[in-house]
Amino acid sequence: MPKIKKDIDKLKHPNSRKTLKIISKIKKHEKKDQNKVGTHIKQNLIGEKILWFKERLPEDCVVLSKEQTLELIEEYLARFDEELEQIALKNSVGQRRNRQHASREDIINITKKQEHEEFETCGIEMPDLLDRQQMEVLRNWNGELRFLQHFKLRRIARKHLI
Repeated sequence: MPKIKKDIDKLKHPNSRKTLKIISKIKKHEKKDQNKVGTHIKQNLIGEKILWFKERLPEDCVVLSKEQTLELIEEYLARFDEELEQIALKNSVGQRRNRQHASREDIINITKKQEHEEFETCGIEMPDLLDRQQMEVLRNWNGELRFLQHFKLRRIARKHLI
């Protein structure tokens, strides 16, 4: 990138071939950086989800049964309920008519609706808790995102667990 900055100072005309070539290089670098950021955000979300499931695994269990998996997923889908209750309580107290935490409440409701819909139709993407090898990988995982590639994520829907 430093070479590009030096070349910009030498340019005479804004529509010259050299200028256009440098501009296209700059745009290419910006697009690469933007894609990297998007990938990191997606990895963080998947990592948080896997970490949530890891923290709530029963200690003595080698493989979860379908009933246990269903309970764990329902607990996952209800993870925002307490926060929604707190927001409703804050909104009910006081004289104000406006919603104090409206944006957070809306984001939670949208996420919750989307995840419920996924679970009922195509399934939630999560680590395969019904597989012994994947459970071992999950138990040994220390939370680093670079090891996410070792997980076999599987879409699990309600119809698969009943």
